[in-house]
Amino acid sequence: MALAEDPYREYTKTCFRISEVITREYSTSFFSATRLLDEESRRAIFNIYGFVRFADEIVDSFHHSDKQKLLDQFERDYYDALDQGISTNPVLHAFQRTVTTYGIEDAHVRAFLSSMRSDLNPVNYTGKADIDRYIYGSADVVGLMCLKIFCRENQQQYIELKEPAMRLGSAFQKVNFLRDLPKDIHQLNRRYFPELLQGDLDEGKKKAIVKEIEQDFNHAFKGVVKLPGRSRLAVYTAYLYYMSLLSKINKNPAEKILENRIRIPDWRKALLLLRAIIAYKLNII
Repeated sequence: MALAEDPYREYTKTCFRISEVITREYSTSFFSATRLLDEESRRAIFNIYGFVRFADEIVDSFHHSDKQKLLDQFERDYYDALDQGISTNPVLHAFQRTVTTYGIEDAHVRAFLSSMRSDLNPVNYTGKADIDRYIYGSADVVGLMCLKIFCRENQQQYIELKEPAMRLGSAFQKVNFLRDLPKDIHQLNRRYFPELLQGDLDEGKKKAIVKEIEQDFNHAFKGVVKLPGRSRLAVYTAYLYYMSLLSKINKNPAEKILENRIRIPDWRKALLLLRAIIAYKLNII
């Protein structure tokens, strides 16, 4: 349904705007990359981000509330919104509009919510299959949701780019795991890397994890350069941000990564954005 044909047009526009504000307030890097998209894609990606961010917020931050109950209600409210075509929760209203408009698969939404549920309790992943399942739900399917927006009605292109999109989602998530190690271990009692079950992060473990992430990025890049239109610029910008963050993490000693959240300064982000724009304009990517 086009926005102009929406019987709740003004309300829907407001909900879209709220998702945009959520994206800007929670992730300046993701927001600045998404701003490079065309208007239609930009709205849809903001709506996806609002949904996944609030679900993640429930399990990561609402420690003084019944998180299980809140996540259950969030899921019920989403499916009610999908059924009714409207919700008084602005984030859910915006997301269900995007799901319906672009044909986002329900299996992907359910996989995401399943991974969020696994974060309700302390967790230590002991094997590759378990962590891969978690990453698929928490990150890979989000990449596939975004790919649906980028490919629009070109199903063949979507199929071709599915695997690289998933590998990029995996790479982003693993970088987040490394960046957020202090909070995950000391506050949330989570260890996403099986390597950390036999002691804290050391240089050998760090190098092995970084190498694995680099392989994900290398595979994902083959898909990034095939994305249509301005989605190629936006995703390439995010790719550069995360590659730069991984490089900085790799240069820091393991003990520092366990103590401090590694960040990319704003001036560096601005340079990476300029680099991405130049590469896009010159048709290098």
